[in-house]
Amino acid sequence: MKKENIQSKSIGIGMIIGCVIGIVTDNIALWLSLGLVFGAGYGQTQAKKGNDEDDKS
Repeated sequence: MKKENIQSKSIGIGMIIGCVIGIVTDNIALWLSLGLVFGAGYGQTQAKKGNDEDDKS
């Protein structure tokens, strides 16, 4: 998978999860931003992990 695909999917999933938690807790502004941050962080680590594995081969 390309780096952009991993990051964009992770950000999207993080935003969806953040929206759901935000709606449940009635604090959508906080959880939407946290979902975005966690999704971007996860996507970045996965993209770096994929690049490291490609370099070893």
